[in-house]
Amino acid sequence: RFRPAFQTRDLFTIWGILQLLRRYPGRVPDLDLMFDCVDWPVVRAHLYRGEHAPFIPPLFRYCGDDRTLDIVFPDWSFWGWPEINIKPWDALYKDLKDGNSKGKWFSREPYAYWKGNAAVATSRQELVKCNVSSTQDWNARIYTQDWFKESKEGYKTSNLGSQCTHRYKIYIEGSAWSISQKYILACDSMTLLVTPKYYDFFSRSLMPLQHYWPVRDDNKCASIQYAVDWGNSHKQLVQHSA
Repeated sequence: RFRPAFQTRDLFTIWGILQLLRRYPGRVPDLDLMFDCVDWPVVRAHLYRGEHAPFIPPLFRYCGDDRTLDIVFPDWSFWGWPEINIKPWDALYKDLKDGNSKGKWFSREPYAYWKGNAAVATSRQELVKCNVSSTQDWNARIYTQDWFKESKEGYKTSNLGSQCTHRYKIYIEGSAWSISQKYILACDSMTLLVTPKYYDFFSRSLMPLQHYWPVRDDNKCASIQYAVDWGNSHKQLVQHSA
């Protein structure tokens, strides 16, 4: 360990790697690898181009972007995030399935839902402005999450399994990619995905209008309003894709 990681990211990441070794016994050679538990990729692609370019360092992390060569690996929260009361994926997925079964798509609230920490990114602060007000309804219901307050109150309002109550759920990045993407996609709601900069290990396989509805980052509110209006006018199509 070269420096402390945030909370227990490194511990749960190592646990994930141990699960990989258990799944493929004897097939992974004895080697050293570097894993960076910080959000942002750092291996700049332009530094490793050309005939005399240096060897690309194999650095693992949770996300990448089009300008970097970091190797993406499942994030620590697949094995749990105890600091904010998030269960490992297997257990949480059961909660999400139970939550989905309590309300069919047609009976859900006909709005776009997002709940999270808006303080970590300007784009999220912009999203908060899309909330319903006395003068404007963008078809969005936005809730900011105060994790300090939530921890004091026993995480009573942050249960992910109980948040599959709207026909549409918004995914928007934080300071980099966000672990919330997998939980949002698992909600059987239409995912409204604000144009991302980063990708994780599975998101590059997602197809627009098949797995999600794209939302413009430079015109979030109107884009969300249009998506919800269109979806509520084409319920059969949306339910099938959700």
